[in-house]
Amino acid sequence: MFSNEKFDIASLDVIFNRMLETIANSKDDIFIISEQSRRSFEEMQKELEIVRKEISIVIDETDHLEKSTQLAKQRLVIVSKAFDNFTEAQVREAYETANDLQVRLSLVQAKEKQLREKRDDLDRRMKLLYDTIERADHIVNQVNVVVNYLTSDLKDVGLALEQAKLKQDFGIKIIAAQEEERKRLSREIHDGPAQMMANVLMRSDLIERTYREKGIQQAISEISDLKITVRNALSEVRRIIYDLRPMALDDLGIVPTLKKYLSTVMEYNRGVDIHFQSFNQEKRLATNYEVAIFRLVQESVTNAIKHGESSEIFVKLEWLPKTINISVKDNGKGFDKNNIKDQSFGIIGMTERIDLLKGEIDIHSVVDKGTIIMFKIPLLKD
Repeated sequence: MFSNEKFDIASLDVIFNRMLETIANSKDDIFIISEQSRRSFEEMQKELEIVRKEISIVIDETDHLEKSTQLAKQRLVIVSKAFDNFTEAQVREAYETANDLQVRLSLVQAKEKQLREKRDDLDRRMKLLYDTIERADHIVNQVNVVVNYLTSDLKDVGLALEQAKLKQDFGIKIIAAQEEERKRLSREIHDGPAQMMANVLMRSDLIERTYREKGIQQAISEISDLKITVRNALSEVRRIIYDLRPMALDDLGIVPTLKKYLSTVMEYNRGVDIHFQSFNQEKRLATNYEVAIFRLVQESVTNAIKHGESSEIFVKLEWLPKTINISVKDNGKGFDKNNIKDQSFGIIGMTERIDLLKGEIDIHSVVDKGTIIMFKIPLLKD
């Protein structure tokens, strides 16, 4: 369909910009929903605090009335057993006092029940609102990731598609890769943090009941287990976010970020050893350079593990006055450079990035003897 057609880049830009505008508007709508939910949550929080104070007051009143009612009943028993020793007025007073206290106690107990039901209802509604806020914030963050990806990594795809059939195929593969990445993220979030947070919600509902039925020690034990689940969920969320774009890249620079990333890769790929070295004084580079270098190393390491089935990888950065040299060497099964049609997507992607940086890429690979990928990137002048 695409092979003999010339792309209208202007139309493509219009469509692309409209898509970004639609995404931005959707993000704003989600943000409004999140803020409205947050305000409702805060209002319910205040109302819940008032209800809890009222419950405390009613409980004290109930305790007092229960004691008074018990004393009145004891007085009534004494009067009933020695009826002839009391006047009619004293008998009537004993009966009326006991009856009045019993009525008041019933009313207060009914009020306590209503307040407890209102408190439980507020708790349930707040949990639902909190879940809505969390989901909205998560979606906004994901939309930001997509927008950043579209505006940074895909801005030159239209031109690439116009230049050659190979780059047309590259664009199609980018779309397929995006969809595959979305599926992977969806699975990871569903099977990881989403399941864990659902478990947290269910277990948090049980803590109050455990406290009432089994005591504080059992409740504390449940809370300790809950903390472990929350900590695991947080770890999973951080890992997913780190895979998308390490936040440390903007704060710390490329070398600390790569150290952390490669350490994380080893944690999630048992049996793989990755050795990292950085020679000479590192420098902070423009954001697009640091992102590109990170992606180049990330793609090389991913290919070495996924396709090369490597057990040992060496990553080296050499900082020179005018260039930065990068090498990624593995002991994997290698490949034949003359027969990589089905696996060329990663290489094409790295070549595209190197071209944008006006750098060079050199790949040496021998079947069953591993692969060496070298990048030479010119540095911007200060």
